[in-house]
Amino acid sequence: MEVKVLSSKLVKPAYNAGGVAPPVADDDYIPLSVFDRVTYHMQMAIVYAFAPPAPPTAAIEKGLAAVLAQYRAFAGQVGAAPDGTPAVLLNDRGARLVEASVDADLVDMAPAKPTPELLRLHPDLDQEELEDVVLLQLTRFRCGSLAVGFTSNHVAADGHATSNFLVAWGRATRGLDMGLPPVHHHAGLFRPRSTPRVEHDHRGREYYYLPSPTDKQQHGGGHHGEGAENIVIHKAHFTKDFIAGLRGKASEGRGRPFSRFETVLAHLWRAITRARGLNPDKTSTIRVSVDGRHRLGLPSEYFGNLVLWAFPTATVADLLTRPLKHAAQVIHDEVARVDGGYFRSFIDFASSGAVEKEGLAPSAVLKDVLCPNVEVDSWLTFPFYELDFGTGAPTYFMPSYFLTEGMLFLVPSYIGDGSVDAFVPVFQHDLEAFKECCYSMD
Repeated sequence: MEVKVLSSKLVKPAYNAGGVAPPVADDDYIPLSVFDRVTYHMQMAIVYAFAPPAPPTAAIEKGLAAVLAQYRAFAGQVGAAPDGTPAVLLNDRGARLVEASVDADLVDMAPAKPTPELLRLHPDLDQEELEDVVLLQLTRFRCGSLAVGFTSNHVAADGHATSNFLVAWGRATRGLDMGLPPVHHHAGLFRPRSTPRVEHDHRGREYYYLPSPTDKQQHGGGHHGEGAENIVIHKAHFTKDFIAGLRGKASEGRGRPFSRFETVLAHLWRAITRARGLNPDKTSTIRVSVDGRHRLGLPSEYFGNLVLWAFPTATVADLLTRPLKHAAQVIHDEVARVDGGYFRSFIDFASSGAVEKEGLAPSAVLKDVLCPNVEVDSWLTFPFYELDFGTGAPTYFMPSYFLTEGMLFLVPSYIGDGSVDAFVPVFQHDLEAFKECCYSMD
């Protein structure tokens, strides 16, 4: 697929265009919170496709300028506040917008699952500075379809906040009210308690001890290290009926059924473990994102990162010999453990000085291979399909091409009936075994 870049420019906030008044000062900043500092330092990329007639670029750009006036963090840069502390600078630098075209029909080029082709539908993440918060690419196809590649710096916002922005962008493009404005972090928001109480162990969970230079060489980082050429991404589609069957099986004899997320994740955990052919005595851990907004009493409009992680753990033998209910219960119990008290314990620990004194580093780092472990990004509750520029919902939506073995993305299917698409990177030699057990209830 040959993508021809036509233009590239910065789109700056348009104050008053969407009823948003100009800022009082142009040197404002949002200090990074303890949650921003412990998350992944990366550009997260997603790709939308819209069927013809696709909205004109001028309308999309006008809507972008309007929404950036309300979401100034996405028009700024990641840098340092005047006192040297990490911050998102509200300097109105703008979001980079790239226009491109493809002399082919989208139906002939659009992959059914993430492939290297997707990397051409958003700005090159390896070439852009991480200080840029938002990068966009509008790629128009010969048939009139439009691909929207959106990338944002994870340090500035998590998936919940980003989905709020995307819905507001669509509304601004359609000339509608953008909804409630974002609520940002400020210096006094996540203060430790007057009597700090670190009631949970945060070493080895959100933080870890920095490895030696030898360990760094062995573990590496990024998505394209040794072994990446042997990884493929499989898209598994679970129908509403299949999920209902799984939930019934997992929840049998339980007063309250497991959630769709708990059930699908438990099933995938077992399927991946079986396909990997691991020794029964090995231990497998899932890294599961847990949203802290309602746990800390903050509104849905909180804009930034407010995520910690649960780490359900089980032996390979237990995962493969015990019923689905066991894996689902392990996930349920560990996620429930990361409650409001856990979040407040983390705040107390992260603010105590122990991280700096002990030389701890965030455990949220990119790796090529997670085996025997798993990580999941669940977007099942995010309104990503509500991005509408005036011509209707997208025909499909998916994460870009992230080659991390064992890194799962769960996305609601475009069908909109409760079915789920799971994007699962596996080693090529494990693919057939994974596909065999992926759709089995056993």
